Amino acid sequence: MRVKMILPALIEAASPFWRPIKYSLFPPLGLATLAGHLSGDDRVTIQDEHVESLDLDDQPDLVAIQVYITSAYRAYRLADHYRQRGVHVALGGLHVTSLPEEALAHADTIFLGPGDDTWPAFLADLRAGRPGRVYRSRQRTLVGLPKPRRDLIQRHLYLVPNSLVVSRGCPHRCDFCYKDAFFQGGKSFYTQRVDDALAEIQGLPGRHLYFLDDHLFGNPRFAVALFDGMKGMGRLWQAAATVPSVLRPGLVEKAAESGLRSLFIGFETLSVKNLEAQHKVQNLERDYSVAIRRLHDLGVMVNASFVFGMDDDDASVFERTVAWSIEQGIETATFHILTPYPGTELHRRMTAEGRMKTVNWDLYDARHAVFRPARMAPETLEAGYRQASREFYRWGSIFAGAFTKESLTGKLRHIAYAGGWKKFEPLWNWVIRARRVSGFLPLLEAVLSLRARKRQSSLPQDEIGLVREIARQAGE
Repeated sequence: MRVKMILPALIEAASPFWRPIKYSLFPPLGLATLAGHLSGDDRVTIQDEHVESLDLDDQPDLVAIQVYITSAYRAYRLADHYRQRGVHVALGGLHVTSLPEEALAHADTIFLGPGDDTWPAFLADLRAGRPGRVYRSRQRTLVGLPKPRRDLIQRHLYLVPNSLVVSRGCPHRCDFCYKDAFFQGGKSFYTQRVDDALAEIQGLPGRHLYFLDDHLFGNPRFAVALFDGMKGMGRLWQAAATVPSVLRPGLVEKAAESGLRSLFIGFETLSVKNLEAQHKVQNLERDYSVAIRRLHDLGVMVNASFVFGMDDDDASVFERTVAWSIEQGIETATFHILTPYPGTELHRRMTAEGRMKTVNWDLYDARHAVFRPARMAPETLEAGYRQASREFYRWGSIFAGAFTKESLTGKLRHIAYAGGWKKFEPLWNWVIRARRVSGFLPLLEAVLSLRARKRQSSLPQDEIGLVREIARQAGE
């Protein structure tokens, strides 16, 4: 059977004029995982439109498309194209699960929820000549799954080809998150066996890893065993976790010992009222500053997530949030406009209140105000969001954040990481188009290897060489 798997480009990544590096970070691991269920006789290809042009003149037997909300219209056009050619088209992903009736108009088969149990069932039905229309996930386990088909991934097109997922979902329930809708009907958080996760890690080349789990620390017992097993592997890795998991005694220390160098944390808001309204209870009565200091003291950088437009936010929220972030020495920050995604509790509430402005999914990119905020105009929200990002990533702000660090190593690493991420986008644009992204992975590893030490006034000899290497590669 000839199988084609497609990740359509998100609308914000499809511009012919601008390709931010964030869309060339990770390969489509979800599709590669599903490809592991195919037999050795099947001929399968994976195409990621973020990094390559799609070949639409082929004639596969099956096309599977992963659909996100801002790629929905593109995904539907691709699905319609292949169905007109007589190809069986299957759609799955977050958006399909949230709006199955919409997706069914463009597909022969749709998948609701994770595909680990439904995809192999569908393949068996398809081979038997009786494929179903709708497959809903019920059995939730990562035990016994085949390995992802990493041989189908074009590693050289990605900055972080060694991405992996060792758990599914998250133990928390925030109103603005897709998770509850996607995992409806079964467990919403579960992990691999530790030995299976370690075996996958050992099979990946190089040093750098990026865990794409929603909350890698969500099961502390699993996380501790994983970090203990990784200790001594010489890895440098990045992941996402929560404020309480960082504050949990001993957990983040083990992570740092095993190679953690950067952690994404959803602070989301500095307002207690906003946390309560969005049911992000895990952040209530938690000291963000203490969590950040714990990470910095261990040599771990912070990528902070903030969401603007919650009901307690007024026009002052942008400046206050940016100023606080710089004062805390946060290395990178990801700002979003609150977006009520279909299927979430937030969307249901906003719809009931008559506050939704549009159902144009292209605008649901967390950069547009698709609802009416409580304490400011939509235009103010959009302008403030853009200003916050500009202000945080000014060179003056980067240096101000860097000089909150006590050590010279910490200052240098902050400047290199934040500056490289946001201040050289024209360079990244050229690198992506030249298909040379993977050549910058050694530079990323060099920056992550600079581990800050408290009260250190000069660089140790083993890191002087790393700084020189960073400077050399940046100058090439």
